[in-house]
Amino acid sequence: MHAHFERHVYHRHSHDTYSLGVTDVGAQSFTCRGAAHTSAAGMVMAFNPDDPHDGQATDGNGFTYRMIHIGPKLVSRVLADAAGRPVGPPLFAEPVLTDPVLAARLRDLHRALLGGATMLRRDELLTAVVLAGARQAGPRPGTPALTAAAAPAGAGQVARRARDLIADRRLDDVNAGDLAAVTGRSRFAVHRAFTHVYGMSPGDYQRQLRLREARTLIAAGRPISEAAAQAGFADQSHLSRWFIRCYGVTPGRFQRATVGVLAYPADVTVSHRVASSAPQCGFSLTQPMSQCHGLPYW
Repeated sequence: MHAHFERHVYHRHSHDTYSLGVTDVGAQSFTCRGAAHTSAAGMVMAFNPDDPHDGQATDGNGFTYRMIHIGPKLVSRVLADAAGRPVGPPLFAEPVLTDPVLAARLRDLHRALLGGATMLRRDELLTAVVLAGARQAGPRPGTPALTAAAAPAGAGQVARRARDLIADRRLDDVNAGDLAAVTGRSRFAVHRAFTHVYGMSPGDYQRQLRLREARTLIAAGRPISEAAAQAGFADQSHLSRWFIRCYGVTPGRFQRATVGVLAYPADVTVSHRVASSAPQCGFSLTQPMSQCHGLPYW
């Protein structure tokens, strides 16, 4: 949910899920567990399952917030996967938290759920949210707490098997369960092994492969919307956002600079500089293409 309210007043209610939200703009006030609380911009609201609460704008300016509801069984599975053993469900002692990391991860997950992210990316962001939330909460009385699992044995082999599956099915919507199945390890163990060996998450690696595919198609002169679809992106805007973030240049500008360039041998120096507001990505074709920092792996 992502909404703005000025006059709406929530009647007292509860959810059978963990309800985690971020106030983006303004402030909202509510009562929960017999006390009054206010969540201002940047703060996190954390309701346990069956926590009765109400809610309304703190003042006439209203508030904008986003909320995600996560089932208790799913939370327990993620925590057990991370710890390598059963873990008790978390219990938030306070319904309002000041935690920029958790807030950022909630926003990332919320955007991914609404913005056409891959299943692998959504799985990874969900895990990040649950783990960040669990660090703010304590276990329910009588249940074991979350502790980090030891690094998996054979991490290199696990990571290679996961990488091979992602590469072979780079256009499929592979998820964390698929990686767990092919490696015989838990989802979290695969993620930990992959990140340790390759320095990025499986979801980041999958996106990198898709960006390379799109980049090749764009450089060959394909329409950008067509390249986005063929490379596995939700749409052209989805591709453009990640293209700029990773290469520091729009797909259109990249295409104008590179169409025809690939006809040259890899050891030929092509002098063609593109003015860019993001020089840190090194988009400058003034050196052999096989060595160009901003355009690896032609």
